[in-house]
This record gives sequence, C-alpha cells and structure tokens, in this order.
Amino acid sequence: MNSGTTTFAQVDRLTAAGNLPAAAQALQILLESAGSESGSPDFELPPLDVPALMAQWLKLAGLRRALRQPHKALEAVHRALELAPLDFMALVMRAGLLERIGDAQAGAAWGEALAQLPEGPMPSPLEAAVAAGRAFHANWLEQRGKHLEQVARTAGQEAETIEADADLDWRMGRFRDNILRKTRVYHSEPTHFHYPGLVEREFHPRHATPWLAEVEAGFEAIRAEMLALMQSERAELEPYIQYEDRENLAQWRPLNRSRDWSAIHLLRHGREVTHNAAQAPRTMEILSRLPQPHIAGASPNAMFSLLAPHTAIPPHVGVDNTRLVCHLPLVVPPGCWFRVGAETREWREGEAFAFDDTIEHEAMNPTDVLRIVLIFDVWHYGLAETERGAVAATIAAAGRDVDGR
Repeated sequence: MNSGTTTFAQVDRLTAAGNLPAAAQALQILLESAGSESGSPDFELPPLDVPALMAQWLKLAGLRRALRQPHKALEAVHRALELAPLDFMALVMRAGLLERIGDAQAGAAWGEALAQLPEGPMPSPLEAAVAAGRAFHANWLEQRGKHLEQVARTAGQEAETIEADADLDWRMGRFRDNILRKTRVYHSEPTHFHYPGLVEREFHPRHATPWLAEVEAGFEAIRAEMLALMQSERAELEPYIQYEDRENLAQWRPLNRSRDWSAIHLLRHGREVTHNAAQAPRTMEILSRLPQPHIAGASPNAMFSLLAPHTAIPPHVGVDNTRLVCHLPLVVPPGCWFRVGAETREWREGEAFAFDDTIEHEAMNPTDVLRIVLIFDVWHYGLAETERGAVAATIAAAGRDVDGR
C-alpha cells in the first residue's frame, strides 16, 4: 500500500480527530471510486458487499449532516437507498433531512420510514428521532387531511351534496384517508362463496339495515334472557372454535376447543338449538322477523358469543359474502374493541351494527370482565329476492356445512 493511499480506516481516524471536512471529502472520493471501473490509485478499496457499501454511504450522509450540508447529505442517503430501498435507517435519515430543509415531501417521507419500523427496542437517540418523526407525520396527516377536505368543500354544489348525504360523506372521508395512507384498502375475501357485484364495506350504513332498530328496541329483553340462560343448567355452552387437529388452521390453535371464546347457539347452520332457543322466546321472536338466509346446512345462525377476559380473536374472514353478520352488544366492559378492515370500533351496549365478515376482522377483550354479544346473520341487502333463492339453492348444493365464521 502506498503511504499516500487513503483507506476507510484513515477516514475513521480523520473523523475521530474532528476533521470532518477532510473525512467527508475523502469518503466521498472513496465511494465514488467504488463506482468507477478504473478506480483511483490514491485510494485503496477493500471488497465491499452491498450492506457494507450502504453503511459507508450513510456514514457520509452523517458527516455531511454534521457539517450542515443537508442537500449533500440527502444525495448520500439516496445513494444508500439505491442499494437498499427499504432500509429503515436510511429512510429515517432521509425523512429527517427533508424535514430540516423544509421540503414538502417530509411528511410523506416520515410515513414511508415509519412503515418499515422494525420490532424490538431501539437505541435512545434513534427512539427519540422516531418519536419526533411520528409527531411530525401525525401533524402532516392532520394538515393534509384538512386541506383535502377543504378542497372538496369548495368544489361547488357537489360538496353540498356530499355533506348532506352521510354515506357520501363517509366515502369521501375514506377516500382522503386512503390517499394519505391512513387506511389500508380491504376487500371481501370469503373462504368459500363469493357472489360478484355486491357492495364491499366494513360496517354497513343504518339506512341499508333499518331493521336493526327493532333489534335494539329488544335489547333489555334479549339481555335478560341471555343472563337467565347462562344460569340455566340446561344451557348448551360450548367452545365456538372446534376443529380437528389435522386441519391446517394454525391461527385458531390457541382458541381451538377453548372456552375462552364460547357460544350459546340459538340457531346453528339452519337448525334451531332447542334447549337454548326455548329459554329465549323474545329473542327468537325478534330474530324471526329479520331477513335471515334460509340455506340447508348453512343458515340462519344466531348465538350469544362469550369472549373471556384478556382474550383475542385473531384476524380472519368468513365463508360467504351473500350475507352480513350483525352484533348486538349485551355485556361489554369499556375497552373491548372490534376491527373490520380499516375501521375499529368499541362495542357499546345496546348499539347494533351490521358488517361484512368476509373482510378481515378481529376482536379483543383486554379487560377483566366477560364480554357478551348477540351475533346473527342476514341476507346482504344488495341481493334481490329472486337472487336469494338461487343463491341459497346453489350454496346448499355445494354440499358444505358452513359454520358462520
């Protein structure tokens, strides 16, 4: 090695000595030489793999940042990202530099960085930077959302129509959230039966499910029957998840045959569960007036669902998009939540809702108290009466017992 040859070790010595301008200049030339076929006789480069080369570009970015040269630092970060576009550290450095120079893309850049956040603890300085980045990104989302909302509101008569229609207002709100990547786009993905052309929506609007008001009106009677039924020796309470061990359903293993998620079935796969139903006459009367599917071996379904304290129901999808699933919360301690797609709600006692269970959904009871909900299925309102008969016959002919999940 020539005495005048520069190496990475010498760059480190220059940095340690506080000679940052010389260190940055030497490292810049070293790295540029690494990308040149001819190289440079004055700079000695050891063989570098991609991670090592990327680390050197980030080191150069750090030197340029310390020298208050944010634009040159960005150039170095971008060279690192050419080698590893999803590297968390490089994305964090890029977002921070864009924020420092007041670039309009800084908010979006922090979103890209936070999307790659690794699990586990971080060094304190990095943790502080990430926390500041979260705050910056949250503020950017809020301001950007307000701007997009204002654009819609000032778009003439169309904006007035949107404001007057709750359904359109929801759609515009979700549209903005999707643009800002605050929400993920979810679709109906039934495990068995997909009927094309039906509305896909996590929670369906009340104007499309007006009979929910009658269910809510019966809340006190339904809850009283449920509580009495739970005390009855004749009540048939069983684990909701029951699969053979040979079935490839790893997500359900913690709950399989477990009473952490139990059910008192009233209607199951189209059959009345006699002992339970007989003790809930008012509930059965209300259910009889609902547009429930009647499909041999599949529907209607109705049950009291009991979720034990500190129990999670993992993300999953249902079997059939021709129906909606409805909840009437009966006993719900504060803090219990239910997510369908991109929307998460807390159950509220007496407030019913209808959702599409073929969109990924999950639930959690993080409390010390049992959570109890009445669950039942209904036809998807997008199906005409003439279609319902054909759909029911087709599903029945498919020869599968559909369990309502």
